[in-house]
Amino acid sequence: MATENPDRNLALELIRVTETAALAAAPWVGRGEKDLADKAAVEAMRQMINTVDMAGIVVIGEGEKDNAPMLHNGEQVGNGLGPACDVAVDPIDGTSLTSNGMDGAISVIALAPRGAMYDPNGAFYMNKIVTGPEAAHVIDLNASVADNIAAVAKAKNLAISDITVVVLNRPRHDQLIKEIRAAGARIKLIQDGDVAAAIETARPETGTDLLMGIGGTPEGVVTAAAMIALGGEIQGQIFVDGKAVGPVLRTKDLCNSDEVFLAATGITDGELVRGVRYTSYGAISQSIVMRGKSKTVRVIETEHHLK
Repeated sequence: MATENPDRNLALELIRVTETAALAAAPWVGRGEKDLADKAAVEAMRQMINTVDMAGIVVIGEGEKDNAPMLHNGEQVGNGLGPACDVAVDPIDGTSLTSNGMDGAISVIALAPRGAMYDPNGAFYMNKIVTGPEAAHVIDLNASVADNIAAVAKAKNLAISDITVVVLNRPRHDQLIKEIRAAGARIKLIQDGDVAAAIETARPETGTDLLMGIGGTPEGVVTAAAMIALGGEIQGQIFVDGKAVGPVLRTKDLCNSDEVFLAATGITDGELVRGVRYTSYGAISQSIVMRGKSKTVRVIETEHHLK
């Protein structure tokens, strides 16, 4: 029977889901087969997620953009015995990173009470700005790049030259990159995996202060769940055919509940978590799990004795 809100006991169950997907993806790291890696992670995640005590519906799934295997939107997940939940999944955030053996690939899941998550209705792209708790109150997607960088620097008591902005390395960001450099900030270009990069802006000692640019709308919703738990802020605007559409969406527009959970497990090494490492007995994984209501963040290392 479904209950009203997710319980804190779900945290460890969600880690098992992302661990399972990460372990399934890990053998494909560096092999140049991103679809096969994604397929392995999706199948493993689907099997494990259906053991979780929840009546979940996938609101944010992956795969529509490139016809990859996916946990599709509207799919019922969980064993039906727990809370009614919206579920956002990305078995591999960073399929290209995984296939090329590059840093920053994770497996991630987020959940919230039913009806709390924004439904992008097939809108794949979103212009985003994300930062952590110190500067959450000063960013403004409608302000200039230079003004946002200056505001974040002031809020964090840093020189502008010490601010690092993470940007997806895409031709569409050529002008954005020029504006960031003209403002005096540093840039960290990433090839893929903007969920992990967005979360890094709200984690201490990662050296990342801001995320800017156009990325996936589903990833924006997952990021919002993380920002609720971490005290950060995401602002985003849907992009269609190269144009902004609709209002600027803030964190609570994208995920309207404090009763959120997010779990992520590293597939390859990154600033957020370490990737899967093989041992004589099996493998070691590292995961992060966070809860919105208590603002609790745990980093968990697990030894897997594999047959």
